[in-house]
Amino acid sequence: MNFRALHIPVLKLVCITGIFLCLQQRANAQYGQYDTIVREAVIFNGDTIESKTLGNFYTYAHMTEAQKAARNEYNRLRNAVYVTYPYARRAGVVMNDINAKLEHISGKSERKSYIRSREKELRKEFTKPLTDLSIYQGKVLMKLINRETGNNCYEIIKEYQGGLTARLYQTVAFFFSTSLKQPYDAANDDATIEKFVQEVQRMYGFQDIRKKQTM
Repeated sequence: MNFRALHIPVLKLVCITGIFLCLQQRANAQYGQYDTIVREAVIFNGDTIESKTLGNFYTYAHMTEAQKAARNEYNRLRNAVYVTYPYARRAGVVMNDINAKLEHISGKSERKSYIRSREKELRKEFTKPLTDLSIYQGKVLMKLINRETGNNCYEIIKEYQGGLTARLYQTVAFFFSTSLKQPYDAANDDATIEKFVQEVQRMYGFQDIRKKQTM
């Protein structure tokens, strides 16, 4: 018997059997958990093409000098409101209480006596922290006091100390490029300040207790 001639058919048989088993295993793999995978597709010129959505691609540009200046001014104002609003709120509470009490005091001497007694309270509580404010922060504070009391600082000082004292303070404020007669317009000119005030109120749980505009 020619064993060499017999070896060749056996080798072919082994190869064919191996190929058949591989094909069968591959065919069986098509019927498993992932035999069908749903993909998005689009039809383009009659051909069905798989569709994929790429992730977001962000591009950034350098800020202009005007944009940097606007950002700095925005942050400066926001910081000033965060610093001064607690003082304006507390001062507003005291001043509104004083004004409410004065409505029931008609005598001139009695009014002055009551104002002096409350003035000590204001000086004790606010003199030190307010002297540490910058001119810019002081200007914002006057606006916020107007917001809380419904009166500008000039009218408040005029009521408490008299017209001469109010004019004196107004003259000093003039040299610091500001004014005690700071208006407050939450809907227009001071809308950004109002936005920051509401932000502070939400952050610290403050209720809005301001008195509406009276002057």
